[in-house]
Amino acid sequence: MKITFAPELRATRGQLRSGGEHGTPVHAGSFLRRREMVLDEELLEQPAELMRILGHELFHFVWRRLDNGTRRQWEDLLAAEWHAETKGELGFSAESRKNSLSGGDVESRSRRWREYVCESFCDTAGWMFAAESDAHEEFTLARRARRQRREWFAELLRRERLPI
Repeated sequence: MKITFAPELRATRGQLRSGGEHGTPVHAGSFLRRREMVLDEELLEQPAELMRILGHELFHFVWRRLDNGTRRQWEDLLAAEWHAETKGELGFSAESRKNSLSGGDVESRSRRWREYVCESFCDTAGWMFAAESDAHEEFTLARRARRQRREWFAELLRRERLPI
């Protein structure tokens, strides 16, 4: 896998750009087919944030390799949180998607729901591997749900024998 750093990353029209005024500022972007990751160079000055973002991006590659049954187990966990009206998330990426969902998205397993499920998986991984796992403004998920997610991930890591 190739990991590079670039200044002032922005996402615009499905592309990642360095510098400029157009687009949405982002910390990183991954290109799964090319096995590449680009991180904003400002993260080099913020080790804890670098670990959180790097963990998130690495787990996009893990998500891609999971079998459908495992992905569905994660999705079922999130659906249970949704039906229990659990508020918050473990990163902006997932929370912004969660806030745009409707009950119909969950029940129909819409594209928006499935994108949220993936981002939630990756944000949860970033939270788990962050140096200060509970001390970030983006960690708004209730403690009970955090515990359930940590247990789910621990089982995944044992079962898949991921070297983490």
